Parts: sequence; structure tokens; C-alpha cells
Amino acid sequence: MVGIIMGSISDLKVMQEAADVIKELGVDYEIDIVSAHRTPLKMVEYAQTARERGIKVIIAGAGGAAHLPGMVASVTTLPVIGVPVKSSNSIDGWDSVLSILQMPSGVPVATVALNGAKNAGILAVQMIGIENPAIAETLASYKKQLSSKVDDMVTELKKTIQ
Repeated sequence: MVGIIMGSISDLKVMQEAADVIKELGVDYEIDIVSAHRTPLKMVEYAQTARERGIKVIIAGAGGAAHLPGMVASVTTLPVIGVPVKSSNSIDGWDSVLSILQMPSGVPVATVALNGAKNAGILAVQMIGIENPAIAETLASYKKQLSSKVDDMVTELKKTIQ
């Protein structure tokens, strides 16, 4: 199971993309709002009890100062994927990107692109697929569909330019 957390309800528009692709790939998830600054004790409890709840990977989305992914990573041994969110109080999203990307040695956070929650969801499922052959097969089918979509685009392009 994947845990998806975000610092605010305003992040849901971005983070929903992670939930959608995880569901599409047949993996269970839970989703919650956990603020590093406004609910720090809830954040610590969430991270420290995630493994007991069956969580294998945590996706943490945050905007602005974006401390949530790093703080969660500091109190769990589970992999954490950070999603920088371009929020209303951000500096064009760069503050979020750099806050998540520039983690100190010993506290890694895998970081995806600004608002890249869909890729975070796929990456989380890929991590789970390492030990789950059924999930790995679902991922292989998903990747094959991506290839087919490109083939369709090539066909459409050839029709358009002729």
C-alpha cells in the first residue's frame, strides 16, 4: 500500500494524480492531510506508524517551504517520494523544488518534477513491483500502453502532414 500525504487541501488537485494512477495500476493507497508545520505531532505519528499500517512507500506533496517530505523521511525508514507543489505562496514553485531536492546526507527523498504527482505514483508502484510479480506485470502492460500511444501519435502526425 502507498501512503499519500499533503500539507494542505489546496495540494489535492495535484496529489489526486498520484492516487488516480496508483488506483489504475491496482495498488491500494491511503490519503491524508499531514502538515509538517501545523500538525507536527500527527506528521511524526503518521511516519512512524506507516509500516505497521502496511505502507511500503510514502508520497509527500508540499508547496512553499515544502518541509513535509524531508521531515517524514527523517522519522521513517520507508522510501519517501517528494512532490513539490506550486502553491499560491510559492516562488514560482522553485522554493518547493529546492526544499525537497536539497536533503542532507542520510535523509534521502526521491524527488519528482514540480506538480509531478502522477510520476510519483508510478515510481511508488514500481518500488512495490520489485517484490510483487503481479504488480510488475501490470506496470509492464502500462508501459506498453504508453508506447502504443506514441505509435498512434506518429500515425496521426503522418495523416496531418500529408
